Amino acid sequence: MQPHTDRRYLLGLLTIILAFNFLDRIALGLVTQDIKTELHLSDTQLGFLGGVAFALFYAAMGIPIGRWADRGNRVTIIGLSTAIWSAAVALCAIAGTFLQLVLIRVVVGVGEAGCVPPAHSLIADFFTRAQRPRAVSIYMQGVSLSLIVGPFAAGWLNQLYGWRAMFAIIGLPGVILALLTQFSLREPRRDYFPAALPTPLSHPDVKEVCVTLWDSATFRHVLSAFSVICFFTYGRLQWMPAFFVRSFGLKTGELGTWFAAIYGIGGLVGTYCGGEWAARRAANNERLQLKAMGVFTLLSGGCAACVYLPALAPNYYWALGWLALSNTLVVMINGPTFAVLQTLVPARMRAMSIALVFLFINLVGMGCGPWAAGALSDALRPMTHDESLRYAMLFLCPASLWGAWHLWRAARTVARDVDATLVESAG
Repeated sequence: MQPHTDRRYLLGLLTIILAFNFLDRIALGLVTQDIKTELHLSDTQLGFLGGVAFALFYAAMGIPIGRWADRGNRVTIIGLSTAIWSAAVALCAIAGTFLQLVLIRVVVGVGEAGCVPPAHSLIADFFTRAQRPRAVSIYMQGVSLSLIVGPFAAGWLNQLYGWRAMFAIIGLPGVILALLTQFSLREPRRDYFPAALPTPLSHPDVKEVCVTLWDSATFRHVLSAFSVICFFTYGRLQWMPAFFVRSFGLKTGELGTWFAAIYGIGGLVGTYCGGEWAARRAANNERLQLKAMGVFTLLSGGCAACVYLPALAPNYYWALGWLALSNTLVVMINGPTFAVLQTLVPARMRAMSIALVFLFINLVGMGCGPWAAGALSDALRPMTHDESLRYAMLFLCPASLWGAWHLWRAARTVARDVDATLVESAG
């Protein structure tokens, strides 16, 4: 098989890999009850399985893998990681105990950690500064694709064949994708951009990377913005089905259909529009991009608050409408903001910068967001009774103002920091 040099092929393949990267997390959530029944697990064990067992290793392994990606063959890293997580997902089919399933999920987390940082770094090499917002937005549509296909595919496979067969079936395509990656892509540092191949002296250690990135005021504010926004978003996301069940009496089947449209199709539209706007209206203007992303974040938080206000959402149709608008707005920031990070940091630190961002996103957002929403709901129950979750979610909404403030602050320093990076790269 001849390796491809077409940027569109590379971007398409990486997008499909990202979609499968997220698919198993959706699948696990859909079959939680079946696993609980068969393996006689408690809710605490299930929470550990779907949260800490995966997120901790996924976040922690991103750092060494990101460092490897900044100095090694990123195509090999993506191919190897894809093969590892796909095989581990398929192995879930033979787990007979809670411990076995936890260990397998740990391997899944380690494998999936090797997908995103090197992919972002590759995209930054293949696309120019002006093209990156659109390219990164297209890549991140893989998450939305998984949210469209995942609930239906995993749900029907589980219903027809059981959860074990479901995991085996959704794991196998990843092995094919791993082979395609390894044999149809080449590392551009070695083949297309020989000058971009780092020398041994240019390999910074973790401390040097952290110090360099922290010295950038723009990076600090973008990292803070992502952490706050993901805390707010993940905190609401996990509890959203419970809110609609408790407050509007919806059934899970109907909710699954609505959520596939809102998070899947809405995610595709929002992610595409954010990148397209930045590429057309603010190319090479990171200051304007970050200001606009702050506005989108603020508007998203306002729409999210409307979901929980009875006066503005008197029935579930209104609530779902506000939710769709809020989700579409918040995902518009993904492509441009991640593209800014790739332009902002030196090429030899690109994968590590993304790994550090995802470390905070997963630990702060996925780790603390849902827990904070649940704890706040319990604290409000004596006062608000059955509507405690509604008001807990409402209290999280002002976090969007905090995240928007960080993006606006980042806009004030980004031109200076980008110029400094470009001078360093040219030197």
